[in-house]
Amino acid sequence: MKFLRLAGAWIAALSIAACSSGSSSTPKQRLSIATGGTGGVFYPYGGGIAKVISENLPGIEATAEVTAASVDNLKFLKQGTSDIAFTMADTAQDALAGKEGFEGIGAVPVRTLAVLYASYVHLVTLEESGIQRLSDLRGRTVSTGAAGSGTTVLANRMLHAAGLNPERDIRAQSLGVAQSVDALKDGKIDAFFWNAGLPTASILDLVNTPGIRARFIATDEIVPLLQRTYGPALYYTAVIPKGTYKTNPDVPVVAVANLLVVSESMPETLAHDITQLLFDKKTELAAIHPQATELAIETALKGSPIPFHPGAERYYRERQVWPQ
Repeated sequence: MKFLRLAGAWIAALSIAACSSGSSSTPKQRLSIATGGTGGVFYPYGGGIAKVISENLPGIEATAEVTAASVDNLKFLKQGTSDIAFTMADTAQDALAGKEGFEGIGAVPVRTLAVLYASYVHLVTLEESGIQRLSDLRGRTVSTGAAGSGTTVLANRMLHAAGLNPERDIRAQSLGVAQSVDALKDGKIDAFFWNAGLPTASILDLVNTPGIRARFIATDEIVPLLQRTYGPALYYTAVIPKGTYKTNPDVPVVAVANLLVVSESMPETLAHDITQLLFDKKTELAAIHPQATELAIETALKGSPIPFHPGAERYYRERQVWPQ
């Protein structure tokens, strides 16, 4: 749990810095980073990015904001209330096209800075539930993720691929990961979906609770169905490695890329400098959350279904990795 304590310390440091910034005669440009819930990966990772931006880009102060994650983050980006956002790749694709959860607000002019890491679908239940595969969720009470999250979008797609109607065949609850963990402990739900990197703090709390025997459900069997429906590159199989959550075996699951994105209107120089910081300060970011170790110049361009910001493209050209 060391990374959680470090994350808290860094985020507290950001707050102190914000309170003391008034001594400067020149107002700072403020950047809002839309992340996710406090029990996931986006929030501490975003807190780390806010810290390195605030400390290394003169005249700029960044703050990580708690949100419902991907869908809401991209809406905030369009509204101008957030400047940088974490999102799953499938949600970003929908936002760019103005479909699914974005039909009411229209296309979002979103651009990628980097592909950060893979988001693993956690489908979590208890050993005594009898649930062993997706189809076993029929008739059960299941949290499909907080309203406004990418987790909900993908959970519903997976349920459809497994032959289940989310509105008819399960009793759906809309809970974030921390609330889902509490509800599972209390017997209020039978299972929950959660899409994130590894590990997720709230799920670590679950598996370390005395008397709780968690089961992680393999979902790789529906990857071919998702690929036929949504294209071959968006969803793929990844493995939650043995022991990530105490006693879990290797669990093959649906995975999708996580992106750091901005609006196309962000100045090119600013987008370039933020992208560069992700790599220059990778060690510092990894000290806040280990998921940052997965950022690599070799993979930062792989898995984004939306265009890259020109500032990010300039950085990758400087590193001589931009495809010709």
